[in-house]
Amino acid sequence: MNICPITYEPCEGKYSPRGLLKLSRSLQQLQDLPYSASEQIFEAAARAPKMSIQGVQPKLSAVLNTRKNGFELVDTGGRYILKSQNPQYRHLPENEDLSMRLAEAAGIPVPLHGLVYSKDGSLTYFIRRFDRVGGKKIAVEDFSQLLGLSRDTKYDASMEKVALVIDRYCTFPAVEKIKLFTLTLVNFLIGNEDMHLKNFSLLIRNGKVELTPGYDIVNTTIVLSNPKEEIALPIQGKKNKLDWGDLIDYFGRVRLGLTQKIISSTLTNLKNIEAVWERFIDVSFLPDEMKKEYRLLLEKRWGRLCERIR
Repeated sequence: MNICPITYEPCEGKYSPRGLLKLSRSLQQLQDLPYSASEQIFEAAARAPKMSIQGVQPKLSAVLNTRKNGFELVDTGGRYILKSQNPQYRHLPENEDLSMRLAEAAGIPVPLHGLVYSKDGSLTYFIRRFDRVGGKKIAVEDFSQLLGLSRDTKYDASMEKVALVIDRYCTFPAVEKIKLFTLTLVNFLIGNEDMHLKNFSLLIRNGKVELTPGYDIVNTTIVLSNPKEEIALPIQGKKNKLDWGDLIDYFGRVRLGLTQKIISSTLTNLKNIEAVWERFIDVSFLPDEMKKEYRLLLEKRWGRLCERIR
């Protein structure tokens, strides 16, 4: 019995029927990507000047061709982003897919995502673009743009400034601050220490300005050999040794203005999904040694953050 890389449920073949259904109601099978991991990196470099998606990690733009039962690379009009294996960092596609699932289990909205097999047997991460609806591009701006910064200065801010952007632009800032609080705690717990300004964005949907679904959520702590920071944007000037006082008392209660009821509910929800997180890690496509590292990190972070509610 195999595990479907789209749903994490047992399946007979490479993908479960429910996994294929998530991609398209007319999809009966999913062909391997006709590129190896190294060929995908080459394609990403060759197509980069033509594509609108950017970032450090090589990315490809794709559409799902249901007549050919597979993803096709495109330079424009892509509905999906593909991320291949990266020789510099171990098992990034498997890591990002798992981390996004943990975030979703915690209540953070995320786009459809999963893993697809490539012709060399490697796994490639895919995620559906949330800035495309009905073939049209919707308005999305990242916090780097909103703060007048650039890709080169995306770390030159703080979580306090992220909160200010929400106050300034969001239609219902009180609602978005709860989302931001949950996302901040999840990123801390899973070791995502690269949540810079370009990984926060706002969109306009149905006349309402709100946070986009989560994206680029990765456990970078187990990827980097000697991470020196625990968070990309400081809280109270701190990027290390964050604790209850920094994340809960100050950022949640004082800076975001959340009530004790909301804070307690958020923490209780996170505690209640620990078993769900553990199951996802167990069936994930990370190698066993990285699963162990992931679990140990979660255990340590929980010990520092939520010992008061154990």
